[in-house]
Amino acid sequence: MISVEEAQKIVLDSGLKPVVKKLPILESLGLVLAEDIISSDNIPIYDNSAMDGYAVRSIDIKGAEKSYPIRLVLASEDIPAGKIPKSKVNPGFCMSIMTGAPLPKGADSVIMKEDTQRDTTSIMVFREIEKGENVRYCGEDIKKGSTVFKKGDSINPGTIGVLASLGKSEIRVYGSPVIGVLSTGDEVIDIDEKLVAGKVRDSNSYSLSAQIKEMGIEYKKFDRAPDDEALLLKKIKRSLEECDILLLTGGISVGDYDLVKDILESVGARLLFWRVNQKPGRPLAFFEYKDKYIFGLPGNPVSVMVCFEMYVRPMIRKSMGSGNLFRPEVMAEALHDFKNKTGRINFARVIVEEKNGQYFFKSTGMQGSGILTSMARANGIAQFPINMGNVKKGSKVKVYLLG
Repeated sequence: MISVEEAQKIVLDSGLKPVVKKLPILESLGLVLAEDIISSDNIPIYDNSAMDGYAVRSIDIKGAEKSYPIRLVLASEDIPAGKIPKSKVNPGFCMSIMTGAPLPKGADSVIMKEDTQRDTTSIMVFREIEKGENVRYCGEDIKKGSTVFKKGDSINPGTIGVLASLGKSEIRVYGSPVIGVLSTGDEVIDIDEKLVAGKVRDSNSYSLSAQIKEMGIEYKKFDRAPDDEALLLKKIKRSLEECDILLLTGGISVGDYDLVKDILESVGARLLFWRVNQKPGRPLAFFEYKDKYIFGLPGNPVSVMVCFEMYVRPMIRKSMGSGNLFRPEVMAEALHDFKNKTGRINFARVIVEEKNGQYFFKSTGMQGSGILTSMARANGIAQFPINMGNVKKGSKVKVYLLG
């Protein structure tokens, strides 16, 4: 049996290589850049108006106010967005301008329509403005030649908008591995079957698939496999042909019908570790098979989800080029006592609250590895250190924030 830290290091040091793909920008949402993005343009490319109003020389309306308006002559030309002005703004003149339109020569500011009154040939201005007010300058957002995003940055909707403004219709990103999910066990039945004594509905493949889907990546949910060595071998071999990482649930412990470990070794999978000093999820196994990897996850539903968070998710994120492998962490204070044994790391399912910048946590209720509602109610996983013992109210521990 190995420690949590050793198991995580083995998983993260595995040789699953990131795959670089060139994708249209809308297909890159949630992925990670595999290249630096350098701007070939200034954004905006010209000085332009941030408001509908009038392009003016700020010196011409210095001192203007409600009780002392200043009159400016309205130039015959107006400037809608997309039009290049042909004339300049001379002293004592102004020019009608729309949001996004290029600022004409001679003008250094834009007065909003709301601060003026217009007649056929002039406007009355009711306040003074500073030079540059309501003007978006060339290169104000992005300067030509600057590195806008770096390799390893995550792509969100704002990123995609900026990429579009830079004229980047396609970009290089780290693709996601294909994850396979396969439940095993004679006791497992489909979720729409009638529940009878000795049987459990297949929640594991659904919770795992949901955890993968939450990451926005591809997965394959295979039909469950019974505790039959020949059938299980066939299912596993077929599943490995279709995915990069296979998640097997059940059949990995030491019972008479726990066949997964022996079957995987019989097909040439190399066992990298088996059993981790943690609760829940001690009988976790990790295998290497050619250029693929296999997690033998315990059958208990909470163990399955916790092991995914602590091992599978970080591995997937690393293979996708991400620098943030684990969920966000905070130090949080216990709102009540927790029973906890020394000699192992315990991952408790908790509800986290934030008050005035401080984090607090309380139990979701019963913490057995079969109590799946403890995960459904949780927004955090508290990690109780190996030698901590019972956790007293007010103690601070590391908590991983979910969602």
